[in-house]
Amino acid sequence: MTTDVQTREQLVRRAADLVPLLRKNAAWAEENRRIHEESIEAMADAGVFKMRVPTRYGGYEADARTLVEVGAALGRGDGSTAWIASVYWIPTWMVGLFPDAVQDEVFATADVRVCGTLSPTGTATPADGGVVLNGKWGFQSGALHSHWQEIVAIQMGPGEPMPIVALVPISDMTIIDDWHTSGLKGTGSVSTVADGVFVPSERVLPLPAILQGQGASAANANSPIYRAPLLPVASASSVGTVLGMAKAAREVFFERLPDRKITYTGYAHQNEAALTHLQVADATNKIDEAEFHATRLATLLDDKCASGAPWTLEERVRARGDLGAVCGLARQAVDILATASGGSSIYLDVPTQRIARDVQAATMHALMHPNTNAELYGRVLCGLEPDTLYI
Repeated sequence: MTTDVQTREQLVRRAADLVPLLRKNAAWAEENRRIHEESIEAMADAGVFKMRVPTRYGGYEADARTLVEVGAALGRGDGSTAWIASVYWIPTWMVGLFPDAVQDEVFATADVRVCGTLSPTGTATPADGGVVLNGKWGFQSGALHSHWQEIVAIQMGPGEPMPIVALVPISDMTIIDDWHTSGLKGTGSVSTVADGVFVPSERVLPLPAILQGQGASAANANSPIYRAPLLPVASASSVGTVLGMAKAAREVFFERLPDRKITYTGYAHQNEAALTHLQVADATNKIDEAEFHATRLATLLDDKCASGAPWTLEERVRARGDLGAVCGLARQAVDILATASGGSSIYLDVPTQRIARDVQAATMHALMHPNTNAELYGRVLCGLEPDTLYI
């Protein structure tokens, strides 16, 4: 199966066209702690879930620059919805590293959605023809709308314990409705539990191989998007969403600005205040800086994938450094705009308060935290070895 591969411009335009719908459904998603089915269907129709699917299955094999721009467009509509899209892109790419027969099984579902995290919070016990999974995995963004889950577990004996990645139908997992949070509420990032779930050996790969982008697929061996380690891929998949949330905060601020005054001051029009001028300039500059880092990250990934050149250690940690910079700058910009939005912005019908909570939640993610990424980048720049495998 093949289809016409959509251009970056087409995919970004389709994502931008979804902004009014996503904004309309954002409050519902937050209240119900899951993405509205209408938004899921609209993203499917726009090709969002095909972006990291191989072309032979009707996908687009979109490059990193496209992921950033589409993610930013979706983030302008709703942070939770954009987050789900970006999360799906990462495990979907990982499926492309599995044997071709496994891909045939997973990608047989139109607009297939795969959730997952990289936390090894379960065990895999060897069994005849595969492994048996037991454990609980939290923060499973998109699980409520997924067909498959990518699971990281520790395979126990014989020999030394080894982290593995397994693909499991979501129907084999038990979903625990425990997503009660202050931000990104709409993502429905519930926990899932495996209780003696058998996974055949063909759907299991060593985590170190996945981290290095070393796949078992013959059909994808020459595809540029698979010539990269996992963490730069995950980083580039994630930054657009956060950038889009910052842009959304700016758009909402300027939409409300003409009708606002600054209470208990002499300013009948907020747009006349020098303080406002400084605030919007500062926030806009930070958004522009965030976009620079997002674009630099995507360009690095796309250039390395196109050339097939080996990744240096500094390039790999710089990818995480750029991810952290986008998150830090976006959060600062949103905070400035929220501060400038006044007391009326705390009402639930004003998107500013939701955007502020969503961007805070996103930047608290273990792999996206600005401090964690900056420390790792600086550590390597100072000539030390990285203290993590997640590079």
